[in-house]
Amino acid sequence: MWDAEAETLCGPRLEKLQFERLKRTLDRIWASHAPYRAKMEEKGLSTDDIKSLDDLEKLPFTTKEDFRKNYPLGMLAVSPREVVRIHASSGTTGTKTVVGYTKNDIETWAQLVARIATAAGVTGDDIAQISFTYGLFTGGFGLHYGLEKLGAMVIPVSGGQTELQFSVIKEFRPTVLVSTPSYALYLSELGKERSFDLPGSSLRLGLFGAEPWSEEVRARIESGLGIVATDNYGLSEVIGPGVAGECFLKNGLHIAEDHFIAEIVDGNGKRLPDGKQGELVLTTLTREAMPVIRFRTGDLTSITRTECECGRKNARLSRVLGRADDMLIIKGVNVYPSQVEKALLEVSGVEPHYLIVVDREKGLDLLEVWVEVSEGLFSDDAMVMRAFEEKIEAHIKARLNVRARVRLKEPRTFERTSGKAKRVIDLRTEEAPDWLRNEIRRGKKGEV
Repeated sequence: MWDAEAETLCGPRLEKLQFERLKRTLDRIWASHAPYRAKMEEKGLSTDDIKSLDDLEKLPFTTKEDFRKNYPLGMLAVSPREVVRIHASSGTTGTKTVVGYTKNDIETWAQLVARIATAAGVTGDDIAQISFTYGLFTGGFGLHYGLEKLGAMVIPVSGGQTELQFSVIKEFRPTVLVSTPSYALYLSELGKERSFDLPGSSLRLGLFGAEPWSEEVRARIESGLGIVATDNYGLSEVIGPGVAGECFLKNGLHIAEDHFIAEIVDGNGKRLPDGKQGELVLTTLTREAMPVIRFRTGDLTSITRTECECGRKNARLSRVLGRADDMLIIKGVNVYPSQVEKALLEVSGVEPHYLIVVDREKGLDLLEVWVEVSEGLFSDDAMVMRAFEEKIEAHIKARLNVRARVRLKEPRTFERTSGKAKRVIDLRTEEAPDWLRNEIRRGKKGEV
């Protein structure tokens, strides 16, 4: 363990520490007149009303909209002169979410990443190849500083630059790969094409995050790269990667509960018991520059508090199913992209590269799943391909209770990226590129 005392803290001692840190955080917010103070005052609350952890439920939620309303740095609870680093989200769905860090925040962040990396199996003897993009995105720098903190050698390759990725693996013999799971799949794919023996390379361990991924994708990454693939979780509004991560047993993501209070709530914001799936809500306990109280992450997961066989006693998150706003409602049936992915990869010959397209025609929801097939399986024989499509359609219907029109695509149809892969285009609510819309209209679509 990186910090055995913190990682085995539980029960009354943990609750006492969490409450003390919560009170200090609220006092800092109150004294700085950060926007959250106004939210408390609107509910008639002051810091004196929070007398125990049970009172956390009285406090209002923080959302992405709070960051957007106070763009760029209105959420600070310290003087701008104390901020030594700025990061931001991509802003693909609106105004960028900007976050600031003090010197102490940067040190805390590094310690948290060192903790999850150690849990996954990284040691000071490892060489880590970071294939996350560096820049405003928190992933690259977060993992970089944490891995350096535990003494590993870090190679900051950054995202893309695929030729460089392979030459680094060959020449520097890294033992740890850090990237999105979709990019790890891409490297595995290219390795096979180039007869580069990735399973026989120096790589032994992967730290993957920044997007939801299934156990089926994990199995393909582990097979294609010859590594142990572990999951980690974080988000920029809270601090970045380091909030939680899997140990080598891969049976849930250990939460750094001395730094964060985790809750699970339903769609109405009501707290759910342990084991129930809902939206993750996080409260920071040690963040100085931009502390957040009850931040609604939008990520769907559950919490268990049983002790892990690794000896860690902090609560664990289940694998993130997806985002609450990623849920598709198809003729009254709730469908998540991760569920579609799982169903697809249960069919032999299907590759983990797909696009879900949703549309509405004459009042009916229409669902199409475009998916690549393995090399050698794509055929010009329309009857053969249609039979395979029908097989996949039947499997999706059996698994998800929703009818989808499957369209098979040649290998390498979809763009590979070192960032987050785009898996869904919902034409009921968003515009699509002309090429995609024309292709959809030309194809025969089945009713859902």
